Amino acid sequence: MIKKAKIEDIKAIQKLINSFASKDLMLSRSLNELYENLRDYWIAEEYGKVIGCAALHISWDDLAEIKSVAVAKNKQGKGIGRKLISVCLTEAKELGAKRIFVLTYKPEYFKKFGFKRVKNSQLPHKIWAECINCCKFPNCKEIALLKTL
Repeated sequence: MIKKAKIEDIKAIQKLINSFASKDLMLSRSLNELYENLRDYWIAEEYGKVIGCAALHISWDDLAEIKSVAVAKNKQGKGIGRKLISVCLTEAKELGAKRIFVLTYKPEYFKKFGFKRVKNSQLPHKIWAECINCCKFPNCKEIALLKTL
């Protein structure tokens, strides 16, 4: 089941995200950041356990970001990530976003959803505020992709 995250889900979301971050597959998220952005997060749940997550964050004017897409290793390949991204895209449209971007180490995955690679410089400077505080800045290898809704 896909649903909005609740406070009680945050520690499980962090554990899931940081399990991938420890392998340099995505960026880690602190508990503080997750609690502050709780309303951005969707989860996939099975038998009361968080098995996937994704966040939709409004960045600027008509621009939104999908971030922190993660699915438990033993649940991958079952369409859970696709459902999480789809619900984020739907929510972005409902909120009035016209463009949505991702910063990812796995661009091929997002290209399946119609995202196209863009130069990082094509995204507004506003989105880089989070990057400045990242331990990988300024040597991050994330790739920017954009989709028009």
